[in-house]
Amino acid sequence: MDPNDAFSAAHPFRWDLGPPAPAPVPPPPPPAPPVNAPRELEELVAGYGVRLSTVARISELGFTASTLLAMTERELDDMTAALAGLFRWDLLLGERFGLRAALRAERGRLMSLSGRHHHGHQSGSTVDGASQEVLSDEHDMAGSGGMGDDDNMRRMMTGKKQAKKGSAVRKGKKARRKKVDDLRLDMQEDDIDCDEDGGGGSESTESSAGGGGGERQREHPFVVTEPGEVARAKKNGLDYLFHLYEQCRLFLLQVQSMAKLHGHKSPTKVTNQVFRYAKKVGASYINKPKMRHYVHCYALHCLDEDASDALRRAYKARGENVGAWRQACYAPLVDISARHGFDIDAVFAAHPRLAVWYVPTRLRQLCHQARSSHAAAAAALPPPLF
Repeated sequence: MDPNDAFSAAHPFRWDLGPPAPAPVPPPPPPAPPVNAPRELEELVAGYGVRLSTVARISELGFTASTLLAMTERELDDMTAALAGLFRWDLLLGERFGLRAALRAERGRLMSLSGRHHHGHQSGSTVDGASQEVLSDEHDMAGSGGMGDDDNMRRMMTGKKQAKKGSAVRKGKKARRKKVDDLRLDMQEDDIDCDEDGGGGSESTESSAGGGGGERQREHPFVVTEPGEVARAKKNGLDYLFHLYEQCRLFLLQVQSMAKLHGHKSPTKVTNQVFRYAKKVGASYINKPKMRHYVHCYALHCLDEDASDALRRAYKARGENVGAWRQACYAPLVDISARHGFDIDAVFAAHPRLAVWYVPTRLRQLCHQARSSHAAAAAALPPPLF
């Protein structure tokens, strides 16, 4: 036997392989999309009547689906007003309601997904603080018992009475404030003739209308222009003035549509509600004093456009300012009312574009004076011979 074999058999050699290698770590799974991730803006409003061009304008302003979902109703109104003010973009009535409906549906979808994901307790976190506070108050009232219920009831009744009294006081103050504002605006309308020198009257009304002169967009003054003529040197022509009345009529139709949709009483004429709506949608250049100041000029334009155009050309040729042209528009209207028994209200009511406007007090006074003068002249005539 080989001595080496005997040594190997007595002392077997073992390889030191060290500790076993750790098992390979599997790659992490791709992150799952968050349960409450909102959809893209185009997908969010799909099927709600919002045009793709409107979605593009909203995106150009920097709004996303997440931003819109976190906004309040007042902030949404500010956003739509910005669309009208910055892009001159007319948002359709259906688009306004469709956008709100899409946001409500998306919020409901996200809340339901969050509730299924968190199973109970965490879904309760979606309840806002105001709701939690109300639930807490109801729980305290339910657990008070005994004489505490009577005390709570007395406090509730007293609080309701005080709230009702405070509401009545606020309504009274609001009504008195509205009367004062209307009186001040009417005084502005009567006294505005003193400010018209070369068309500056419309500019003065812009800066003082409605008590919000600091926020209202300042208009350029009006000048007398011929039909189809574009005013220059930062002036507004009379065609633009008449276009503002057409805009007011469209705003009235929108206010009527919204009132009918909500079951509210809608105005039949251009009232303060229409002017507030115009300012809300970004048309702050439309205000009550200016529109009431020139309404009889617009009436002549609607009733006898040829006479209105001839008057504009004559005063433009003589270089007259807009105040003189405005005063000259009264006489043709009085002549028109004479053919209808001096009933200028009936003349306005019979015309579809004038029926939405109130008859100016000054025009009604002139028609009344003309009726009295006509009656006096008829009484002074000698009686017929046969």
